Amino acid sequence: MKNSVKNILVAPLNWGLGHATRCIPIIRELEKNGFTPLLASDGVALQLLQKEFPHLKSLELPSYEIEYTKNGEDFKWKLIKNSPKMIEAIFAEKKIVKKWIAEFDLQGIISDNRLGVYSKKIPSVLITHQLNVLSGKTTWISSKLHQYFIKKFTECWIPDKKENQNLTGKLGHLKNSSLNLKYLGPLSRLEKKDLPIKYDLMVILSGPEPQRTFLEQKLSKEILSFKGKTLFIKGIIESEQKIDQDDNVTYYNFMTSAEIETAFNESEIVLCRSGYTTVMDLAKLQKKAFFIPTPGQFEQEYLARRLKRNGFLPYAKQDDFKIENLSEVLEYRGLPKLIKEIDWKQLFVLFERE
Repeated sequence: MKNSVKNILVAPLNWGLGHATRCIPIIRELEKNGFTPLLASDGVALQLLQKEFPHLKSLELPSYEIEYTKNGEDFKWKLIKNSPKMIEAIFAEKKIVKKWIAEFDLQGIISDNRLGVYSKKIPSVLITHQLNVLSGKTTWISSKLHQYFIKKFTECWIPDKKENQNLTGKLGHLKNSSLNLKYLGPLSRLEKKDLPIKYDLMVILSGPEPQRTFLEQKLSKEILSFKGKTLFIKGIIESEQKIDQDDNVTYYNFMTSAEIETAFNESEIVLCRSGYTTVMDLAKLQKKAFFIPTPGQFEQEYLARRLKRNGFLPYAKQDDFKIENLSEVLEYRGLPKLIKEIDWKQLFVLFERE
């Protein structure tokens, strides 16, 4: 007899907001296909999902305690120093998930980069765009370690295209692999809409502290000399939305998915981090942008360099950025439109059990 309960645990990593936001379209599709998602994370990632899906049950997972340094160049060594805490959190996740499988009669797991959120008893999926984890001279070790964890999952879903024209390059593609990989195509919670342009510039910030604050402080000064109308989304998840107006700049602490979708569509140029979720959003909406990678985050630096080299979008280092750099956007053609229809019903067959 088929089990009528179709609870699926969806657990994004709390590292900025990107992992949580790219799970939003998956959560929506799970509901459309008759599943009941249970949301699990910690910190701002959990808060964001709770705001987006107040009707769904949410659960708290241990924090990986990922901290950025004031100096981006020291970030890798900070991660290595913090690795015992991360390993502790991964083991704690495994214990909690084992308990939840019985308590909530889970039928499947979708984990976005939470390495301890899986089970051998039920189908478990890992979502990642990093089959190779760039870490400078230690890239080989960090990549092999990540692939070791990927093997523990039933399937690995990569939000990119497998073909040559793709967004992740060497991050999301291996020459030879025995891993059970599925390329979904780019994932975005946003839709392109034909709306009149309201803002000359949209600034949207994200990512862990203290680098988010450093960039906010820098850009708050830089945009004083920008002549156009600006929308500035700080990326701070708080209980209440705050809106401030200062001459031609409108500040928001955060926006909902629906508000962000409208804002993107109403903006001429976007100034943002080069996090992969933002890259996917820009490709879907066909928006021109300027990137400022998070200092010391090899993945963001690689994506920004690669996309500039391919003539798609310009970037500058955080310390070097000046508002005049935005004029470079006109010299680039924007991201390719990588359309791939996802067969969600076929994808979710994994979670149908007798």
